[in-house]
Amino acid sequence: MTEKTIDPVETNGGADLPRRTIWQRLTGASTVWIGLVLVLLVIIFSILRPNAFPTRFTLQTLLIETAVLLVLSVGMTFVIITSGIDLSVGMVLIFSGVVGAKTMEWLSPNEDATHAGWGLIGLGFLISVAGGGCWGLVNGLLVAKAKIPPLIVTLGSFGAALGAAQLITGGVDTRTVPEKLRDSLGFGTALGGVPNLVLVAAVVTVVAAWGLHTTKFGRHTYAIGSNPEAARRAGIPVTRHLVLVYLMTGLLSGLAGFMNLAYFGTTTISGHGTDNLDAIAGVVIGGTSLFGGVGSVIGTVIGVFIPSVLKKGFVIANVPVFWQPIAVGVVLVAAVWFDQARRRARDRA
Repeated sequence: MTEKTIDPVETNGGADLPRRTIWQRLTGASTVWIGLVLVLLVIIFSILRPNAFPTRFTLQTLLIETAVLLVLSVGMTFVIITSGIDLSVGMVLIFSGVVGAKTMEWLSPNEDATHAGWGLIGLGFLISVAGGGCWGLVNGLLVAKAKIPPLIVTLGSFGAALGAAQLITGGVDTRTVPEKLRDSLGFGTALGGVPNLVLVAAVVTVVAAWGLHTTKFGRHTYAIGSNPEAARRAGIPVTRHLVLVYLMTGLLSGLAGFMNLAYFGTTTISGHGTDNLDAIAGVVIGGTSLFGGVGSVIGTVIGVFIPSVLKKGFVIANVPVFWQPIAVGVVLVAAVWFDQARRRARDRA
């Protein structure tokens, strides 16, 4: 007869195991340290430029400039937690904005959508989001069903989405964006003076955080990122779930494309070459592990704002722009190093 090993959790609910104090939990959470870095940056720039940085105008412009990137980064968080990557989000953003703008333009009298009504604007929104969703669905099917590495799939989508946008427009930005769209979503504000773009990004972030941390979909996302084979044996539909994750990322890229269209009033085809890298950087700086299975939407919010605060602070402090990518790169490498050090410490424990 084999002797059964007694588990302290089975005998007394784990009372014999050392319990972590609140302080130990806080100091062990990477999100707390990342948040402290953000607070420190705000304090430093506020001291350097007390009349320019800690102002309502700076806060509003910082939030508006970060809103589109935050929507992209929320989708990227889910992808990276599954141990995947999506290099195509910036180009999908461009494509979505193009198909939305062109739809409104083609259906307007004299192909001038400047004075288009809400019905046409709503159609343009649906086309933009659907356009992003199509690319996300293609990425998900190729990654999950065809078993092609996500790096290769999304790198191919990166070029294909940009090429498709250029074919549709002939390489020329579309500028006939409805004035109602720009006045309401692009520059409009809600109660309390909160920009509508920021409000949309906040709603997306809250819903995503709720979905990731409280629903079965979120639990499956973490499980697949930690060990896809174990998740499959546990009955989780890994293939379907991965398709849905990439589809969601594409839909959010489509939404970001429509938000970008509303803010700039043009498709800005040449203005998003580094959006994919900026989104990845924000997610990784926010504590999401490139190895999968670890991450949070709250961390992503903080991670996205750290490079944004650095860039805004450098401009206000008259630091040469050439230092901006250097500073962001240092923060990114430090975040990855911290993640690897934490993994090694956990493996030794």
